[in-house]
Amino acid sequence: GSVLFLGGNEVKSSAVVKYSSAPPQAAFARLQEKTDLKLPPANWLRESAKLGPAGTTILGNNKKSKPFSSFGMAYDFIDSVGNDVDVVSDSENIKKLLKIPYSKSHVSMAVHRIGRTLLLDELDIQELFMRSSQTGDWTWLKEFYQRLIDQKWQRKKKSKEHWYQKAILSKFLYYSINGDGAAQPVPSTSKQHQEGPVSGESDEAGRASWPAPFEMPSSLSEDPGASNQGSVPLEPSYIVGHVASAPKEQNLTTLFNDGENSQGLKNDFVRNILWTFEDIHMLVGSNMPIFGGGRYPAVSLRLRDNNKPINVLTGIDYWLDNLICNVPELVMCFHVNGIVQKYEMIKTEDIPNLENSNFSTKVIKDIAQNILSFLKSNCTKEGHTYWLFKASGSDIVKLYDLTTLCEETEDKYQNPFTMPVAILLYKVACNMMLKKNQNKKHYGTIRTLLLNCLKLLDNGRHPQIIASANYMLSELFQLDEPKKEDSTDFPINGNSDESYSEEEEEMPDSDENGSYSNSSDPPDDNKAVAVIKSVGELSVPEKYKSVHRIRPSCAFPVCHGTEERCRLVLNYVLEGLKCVDSSVKKEGDLPAADPSTPIPLKYEDESTSGGPECLEKQMALFLDKMGSFQKGKHSSQSGMIPGSWQYKMKLQLILKSSKAYYVLSDAAMILQKYGRALRYIKLALQCHDTYCCLCASMLPEVLVFLCQCLTLCGDIQLMLAQNANNRAAYLEEYNYQTKEDQEILHSLHRESRCQVFAWATDLSTDLECQLSVSCKCYEAAYEILLFSNLKNQNPEQRIQVLKRMGNIRNEIGVFYMNQAAAVQTERVGNKNVSTTEQQLWKKSFSCFEEGIQNFESIDDATNAALLLCNTGRLMRICAQAHCATEGDFKREFSPEEALYYNKAIDYYLKALRSLGKRDVHPAVWDSVNWELSTTYFTMATLQQDYAPLSRKAQEQIEKEVSEAMMKSLKYCDVDTVSARQPLCQYRAATIHHRLASMYHSCLRNQVGDEHLRKQHRVLADLHYSKAVRLFQLLKDAPCEFLRVQLERVAFAEFQMASQNSTAGKLKTLFGALDIMAKTKGAFQLIRKELVAESEQISKDKSSAETVSPNDSSTGLNKEEVLKLLSIFESRMSFLLFQSIKLLTSTKKKIGGINEEEVVLKTNKQVYSLLLRATANKSMTLLERIEVILNLLEQLTQNNEAVNGGIQ
Repeated sequence: GSVLFLGGNEVKSSAVVKYSSAPPQAAFARLQEKTDLKLPPANWLRESAKLGPAGTTILGNNKKSKPFSSFGMAYDFIDSVGNDVDVVSDSENIKKLLKIPYSKSHVSMAVHRIGRTLLLDELDIQELFMRSSQTGDWTWLKEFYQRLIDQKWQRKKKSKEHWYQKAILSKFLYYSINGDGAAQPVPSTSKQHQEGPVSGESDEAGRASWPAPFEMPSSLSEDPGASNQGSVPLEPSYIVGHVASAPKEQNLTTLFNDGENSQGLKNDFVRNILWTFEDIHMLVGSNMPIFGGGRYPAVSLRLRDNNKPINVLTGIDYWLDNLICNVPELVMCFHVNGIVQKYEMIKTEDIPNLENSNFSTKVIKDIAQNILSFLKSNCTKEGHTYWLFKASGSDIVKLYDLTTLCEETEDKYQNPFTMPVAILLYKVACNMMLKKNQNKKHYGTIRTLLLNCLKLLDNGRHPQIIASANYMLSELFQLDEPKKEDSTDFPINGNSDESYSEEEEEMPDSDENGSYSNSSDPPDDNKAVAVIKSVGELSVPEKYKSVHRIRPSCAFPVCHGTEERCRLVLNYVLEGLKCVDSSVKKEGDLPAADPSTPIPLKYEDESTSGGPECLEKQMALFLDKMGSFQKGKHSSQSGMIPGSWQYKMKLQLILKSSKAYYVLSDAAMILQKYGRALRYIKLALQCHDTYCCLCASMLPEVLVFLCQCLTLCGDIQLMLAQNANNRAAYLEEYNYQTKEDQEILHSLHRESRCQVFAWATDLSTDLECQLSVSCKCYEAAYEILLFSNLKNQNPEQRIQVLKRMGNIRNEIGVFYMNQAAAVQTERVGNKNVSTTEQQLWKKSFSCFEEGIQNFESIDDATNAALLLCNTGRLMRICAQAHCATEGDFKREFSPEEALYYNKAIDYYLKALRSLGKRDVHPAVWDSVNWELSTTYFTMATLQQDYAPLSRKAQEQIEKEVSEAMMKSLKYCDVDTVSARQPLCQYRAATIHHRLASMYHSCLRNQVGDEHLRKQHRVLADLHYSKAVRLFQLLKDAPCEFLRVQLERVAFAEFQMASQNSTAGKLKTLFGALDIMAKTKGAFQLIRKELVAESEQISKDKSSAETVSPNDSSTGLNKEEVLKLLSIFESRMSFLLFQSIKLLTSTKKKIGGINEEEVVLKTNKQVYSLLLRATANKSMTLLERIEVILNLLEQLTQNNEAVNGGIQ
């Protein structure tokens, strides 16, 4: 639990025990007065759970923490490192730092920065140099130390008094847990035990705790026993994406020569405590024995010599120990020459006020804050080992960067901290990656940790960590994200306290923080990174502020665009692959997998129904079908052992590169760089080839991804087919390759050269081939979804694939259909349909059919309707192919034509049924209606123009034509405003015109009885008037309008011939003249177009360009106009002549003598003008039209009078 202590000067402190190996607190035994502590108790030096390591090590080196003790803690509490904890250290080191201003003794500590956390460890220079003289390591530091700090370096021996005090304390603690105060007899060896080992043990313990500089063992022994020796294996690897990434690190014990407790990398403190002192958060290791039995739940027990008063240093020691361990009371046992005198109890908060030892807790707080700020400001480079040093009796504290010093002199691996620091950086990064809820703002920090980790490692020595770190770096870049997030996700500047630029040089300290130029310093001391000129400064509140004068570099690099992001990913993947490849030597050199250890392959996921064996078989069959895959050959050519870390890591890296290439391909596709897109998807599928060869069973996610790759490949092949005109440019893009891509391919080919998907990525020049490859890609993708049972888990993917399959089958169907149409047009003179054509129809038809099934299976009514519509078009092409073209005999509409047109109609009706109603997709609905209308119209027209009289009666044919025309009208929508509206209006007008002509023709041919002829007359009149109304709406069909009006005049003439009364004849005549007058609008349109054309010609002449009149922008057919004009003139002349004749001969008044005379006069006048005009052969077309317009104008003025007069 956490208790808040408020010392006399209001200092905040709280402690939470994160881990404790101590048993429940036992009450301490109060020793009787006069107990002789010089006599050993019976249980002395036996291992005791109550004392933990404290009892046995007090004789040895309880004050001496192991050189890597903070790393052991950091490994155990990886969550705290780099983030919310400021300091990780042994409590002894923290006490030593906080006592600097009060103590004369020397301080020597190694400082490492991980993120915003500092790790502090004792750096025992004397131990180090003892080792150096034996092994020759660290000589550079020894020379540096002698030159700079202590010229006459020699090992200081511990005094006899020192060992005497230690022995008494040890015995006192054993008596306190023993329970009875009497001294018990001890084994006779006790004397040697007391004297002998005591002095030696310290040396041994110290020596064993120092590691040799890192060297790779000649062979990695993966001895299962090694793991019991306190090694720290990496956490079960961090798993991101699809498969386990960094597998368990080979036991770190084997990474060090000295197996002794993995050289202190083990966290062997009795307690790990999260101690918050003011605003400083520390993870502290403590071995202080804690007892029950006082007035409080916990007390600490101390032994004091009554003759020596307690001093400030001891007071601070006791106070800090109790604060760190949350102990509210201190029990002191006083002795004289080893004889117990009395006990005294002191509350923790009273310790600072003891006689002879009072100190200000506020000052201790200031010292803590100053030291932390000093270290944070100056230990800025992650992965560097800093050395904080204060010589004995000196007031100056110096900070050196040992990594830089070491690199200046020797190999960086001479620094024994290199490996633990690298592993810690790696583990912290792993831990941050694992947190699924991590905001992306941490990506910058993770990246910095990993890059710094990589700087410390050597490829030959630590391939596994390097490969893992590179893989994690590649994982930081989210490949499947929209680009716009780049700028928002990663802050440009991170929290200034998180991580620092490794590149930028530090600026010298300002004077306030101690300066470099200190005249009293030896001249050589420019080696120090920073200096505290006097320890007294540490007591000044906020003397050292944590000012970071360095640009933080934990900002994540902002990638401009997908391409750059993928290239970064591939760069890291390549580094990882190189690492794996270089570590895979010949098979003989590799350690055999331990048969007793199961390989935790995450790929063997049995969640898929039917078990993995079933899926494996299916996959093998699928691959066999796809390409040159050697069955049952899932092995690596390079000799990688399945299940080894190399094997797992390589699979991960291959998959990552495949994803990067996929994203690059997709991006190129969006930019319409189809050659580049094909090259990238080829690389992605080559990665899959290797993956399939290495790994028999695949995770569902990998299969889904393979499915996506094949789908994209199909898309690209389709786009290449549709953009054949750019083929040269695409080929150039396709053949280009970067060095990086070549190196990745080389790494893939080390494992296998099987080319399962090679067929999918060839750049073909043949359109049919491209379309069929595209189709095969989609089919393969769909097959994967089917056999892996993923279609239910990935409905969206299934829909996408089926949609594309339907689409490509439509494309291929249309391709064959167009080929058939081309063959048909080339077929001249030969009326028989060739087998080539029939084959093409069959192919086209089966493609459409499959496509329709695809769309129907995903309820895509719109696309199914479009394919049904295309099938209808195919049927019409078949019908056209069967029309007899020979000129020898009269052509008739054949039964085959009728059959195919009716089939076409069936498909169009099916398409309409598929859609259901127009709202589903108005454009498609309108399109199908139009095609249906066209089919009926074509069929009716052919039947009308090439009547099959040899097979059917005239009446039957007319009936069928009439029905077909009316159906065509039904599906021809003239009212909806759309781009197609004028076409529909024209079609409807034409249908009415044709029907009117047909009924007109029936009348002339005297078909049927009187009743039927009357009906025909009414229908002809009705359809003519509808045709006129529709042609009038159109502004671009003056000729058609004229023709209909002329036919109506002819119809009137035909009626007039059968009339007997003059009045009736006159009425019909005036009706016919009225029809003629109404053609004025058509002639005006024709005039307008002719004028525009002549202007265009004159303009072209002026710009010295001769353009033939046929190139005119207007669509006027002059021959047609001339023909119609001649007919018009002759009919007009005839009608006027007849009217003059009738009006002159008649005696009947037409409503007053004046009116009749006016009409007669006008008609005579118009008639004479018309005769003169037609007689003049030199008039141009335009002039003739002007004359007609003028005459029509005159006629129109009299029309009203006539209409009023003739009843």
